[in-house]
Amino acid sequence: MTDNAIPHGTEPTLEALAAAGFDVDALSDEQQQVVRALTPEELALLVDIRGRLDAAAPEVQAHADVAGGALF
Repeated sequence: MTDNAIPHGTEPTLEALAAAGFDVDALSDEQQQVVRALTPEELALLVDIRGRLDAAAPEVQAHADVAGGALF
């Protein structure tokens, strides 16, 4: 995050993703802009998919780096 970026704690979309387990701090400024533009439906779908993936994962799993770390 650059000095002029808004901390994700003040942004509901980034805050919701962080609460769902996404490492939003690892996202580039450009990726954070994309996330900020998500509709409420898109955000809900992304959080739902993350939850289902987490529920289906084995208890111990190596971390995968997919889509710039946005999903896993």
